[in-house]
Amino acid sequence: MNDVLRNTWYVAAWSTELAPGAVLARRLLDEPVVLWRDAQGQPVALADRCPHRFAPLSMGRLQDGGASIECPYHGLRFDAQGQCAHNPHGDGSIPKAAVVRRYPVVERHNLLWLWMGDPARADVAALPDFSFLDPAEYAVGSGHMVVAGHYELETDNILDLSHIEFLHPLFASEAVRRGQVTCEQQGETVWCKRVMREDHQVPDFLRQAFNVPEGPLDRWLDVRWNAPANMALWAGGHASGADPATAFVSQQAHCFTPETATSTHYFFALAFPRAMGPMAEQLAAENVAAVKVVFEREDQPMIEAVEQRMRGHDLWSLKPVLLPGDAAAVRARRILQARIAAEAQG
Repeated sequence: MNDVLRNTWYVAAWSTELAPGAVLARRLLDEPVVLWRDAQGQPVALADRCPHRFAPLSMGRLQDGGASIECPYHGLRFDAQGQCAHNPHGDGSIPKAAVVRRYPVVERHNLLWLWMGDPARADVAALPDFSFLDPAEYAVGSGHMVVAGHYELETDNILDLSHIEFLHPLFASEAVRRGQVTCEQQGETVWCKRVMREDHQVPDFLRQAFNVPEGPLDRWLDVRWNAPANMALWAGGHASGADPATAFVSQQAHCFTPETATSTHYFFALAFPRAMGPMAEQLAAENVAAVKVVFEREDQPMIEAVEQRMRGHDLWSLKPVLLPGDAAAVRARRILQARIAAEAQG
């Protein structure tokens, strides 16, 4: 893939997807990657291809408690650094070329983050803040799906939530379209903030979610974007005129990693403070199950239909009509493309 930023962090998996002793195969940026945990429980990420006959290492077995992975074809073993650690053939000497690419991987905020560019430039300080996903403090409901569409289409979708009224009957409300929308940029972080007043025909789902059984409802949707396509969303609401401190706030993660040029891994989550008590776990489980249905039945078909209509063309080459709500998505696209261009120039 050429239209991607490589010197950055991509979500590879949820922490819970990688159990001790398990092997996870995943295609990321159109490259096959194998992940597992070593004997200390730390995540390991290697290119999922043995240099001998190119068999997928993910089809093999972990050895010595995760110290190495054994190729399923001819038994070569590779350690967590990608070095061949065992050759069962001949005199057992290790061929110099028996090396597999290793990717820097960091486990933070309940996620496994992968760096697919220059390993020397992997900077943990550049990880975006998703501390509201830390399981010690929050009950987290998480999910993963693959969408047959370009990853930037997903960025457009989350940064412009005006589509809610038309695409999502469960949340549908004219207030979303009529809301006050602002786009802000802080360094290379983009914010889209939407403030709404629900004063009539408030959807039952919203009344229940924000515990406002009657009367008008004030609510907001704040989306934060960080390159390449990692977004946090805060959805809050309270009875009109009430103290904003009384608002119920849903904290969400929407992170997208290219699988190929036309398919995308979607990692999503909702989090609730454990200070809420046992209710937090229930809310996390119920809400993530509900939004997954919405994503699969409504967002996914639309993104995939758009991908088909674009037929692989770049967005700007198609001369899209721009609306006021597109400001944040346009800004994010420009930041990302500038970084990709700068990276290509070295």
